[in-house]
Amino acid sequence: MQPLGIIGDFLGDPVFVGLLVAMLAFVFFIYLFIRRTMTGFQEGVQKGQR
Repeated sequence: MQPLGIIGDFLGDPVFVGLLVAMLAFVFFIYLFIRRTMTGFQEGVQKGQR
């Protein structure tokens, strides 16, 4: 099996993989937080118009 080069070196490092997973989880959390905030704001505007 041939080495994958620089990408294979990074994916073999558990610290890098842990940081990558933590960053992806943080981005996903921020996306869900902003989405929930915007939908709540939209519902509040619609209730205020009624």
